[in-house]
Amino acid sequence: MKAAELIVTAGSGRARARLARLAARGSAAGERVEADVRRIIARVRRAGDRALLAFARRFDGVTLRRAELRVPKEAMAAAYLSLAGRVRSDLELAARRIRVFHARQRERSWSFRDASGARLGQRIEPLARVGVYVPGGRAAYPSTVLMTVIPARVAGVGEVIAVSPVGKDGDTPIVLAACHVAGVDRLYRIGGAQAVAALAYGTESVPRVDKIVGPGNLWVATAKRLVFGQVDIDSIAGPSEVLVVADGAADAELVAADLLAQAEHDPLAAAICVTPDRRLAARVAAALDRQLASLPRRAIAARALANFGAIVVVRSLAQALEIANHLAPEHLELAVRAPRRWLARVRHAGAVFLGQDAPEAFGDYLAGPNHVLPTGGTARFASPLGVYDFVKRTSIIEAGPRTMARLGPAVVRLARLEGLDAHGRAVERRLAASVGSPSYLVARAPSREPRRAGAATTDEACQTHAALRAAAAGGRSEHARRRPRIGARSRGTMGTPHRGGR
Repeated sequence: MKAAELIVTAGSGRARARLARLAARGSAAGERVEADVRRIIARVRRAGDRALLAFARRFDGVTLRRAELRVPKEAMAAAYLSLAGRVRSDLELAARRIRVFHARQRERSWSFRDASGARLGQRIEPLARVGVYVPGGRAAYPSTVLMTVIPARVAGVGEVIAVSPVGKDGDTPIVLAACHVAGVDRLYRIGGAQAVAALAYGTESVPRVDKIVGPGNLWVATAKRLVFGQVDIDSIAGPSEVLVVADGAADAELVAADLLAQAEHDPLAAAICVTPDRRLAARVAAALDRQLASLPRRAIAARALANFGAIVVVRSLAQALEIANHLAPEHLELAVRAPRRWLARVRHAGAVFLGQDAPEAFGDYLAGPNHVLPTGGTARFASPLGVYDFVKRTSIIEAGPRTMARLGPAVVRLARLEGLDAHGRAVERRLAASVGSPSYLVARAPSREPRRAGAATTDEACQTHAALRAAAAGGRSEHARRRPRIGARSRGTMGTPHRGGR
């Protein structure tokens, strides 16, 4: 098709149909794909390495022995040394910029003491072991190795396991070299849903991980969704996408180049230009036709444009940003005058590129921010991969008698309100023990049964506890003098509190 056929007017039937097709495209697995993936996962769980070797023969066309599943670290180092000096320098430059950016995402543990005397905090600690999926197939992706492994290393992850399918021609040296630069601990020659299953459940050769990250095809995405809960995952990635908002001053050749840079990824990739200038729309379409003719991956790019490409003409840049926020694209380029001014109107995007000197391709490789981004509209709630994806947070709670005396009664009342008597009694025992309260305050105070004569209510228990605290401090209230000291004991001298029930 000619690119001019991609031009539609916002609000028209053609535009609505085009954008609706884009919003609904291919991230959800069909029943057949999901059934296939379930069978693959089950077989890996049952047969382990034997299943991995069988799937490598079936899907990748390679015959491996068990000892060949893992790539030796020496092979990764050798692959790096075999590269031309310029390529090694480029990999190191990208790695350095990615590392510097992600170092700013580190979080620190923290704590504070509140007015009750409790010390509360949050401990940040890295995951022990992470699995990284590195796609193969249509192209080699050393950039994905850097973008997934380096943030894990910055976070302090103990061990990084990478998996990537091997082709009939053997290992891809640039991927091995990137693993060496990024600091991969182990690399395995496996891919597809079977690799995800191996990382999630472990086999004789592949250790089980705590989290799986990295993009992949529909089978990989489906496998990640199905193993979630057994392990954590970063996201369920769909096909890639770019949306370029351009005004009349934009260079049409650059806009077209950026659309094609996305379209060449995959036949399901989406490439959209939204502009208030109809003349620019025509120039972009003409540029697409010219540039596509000489593109090595033109067949893939042409299919992507035909299926999920669009040049949408709108009334204004404000309407263009409304469409962008509705689609929540993975990549959003603002090819407009004063792009920083329009940035304030962007609500949903995985990454925003300001001005035509910041193309999406710059972000893909070495700008520094991560190129693993939310797709398929999930930028409404999801974020780029980062250091924060490779740590876990643990709440820390420390309290003493003072805190329990001040806040414990409220805990008891709230527990009774929810009908969780044991919760309330657990706190009442501490209240009683802290000042030698009567043992029947521990054993009684039911919430759901009729109150028996002589049994204390929770409020009475709290009043009694306050009085006993006052007495312990040196003054005895009238209420405390009236109450008999039943079952009183000294802290640390009488063993465990009375456990008698009704």
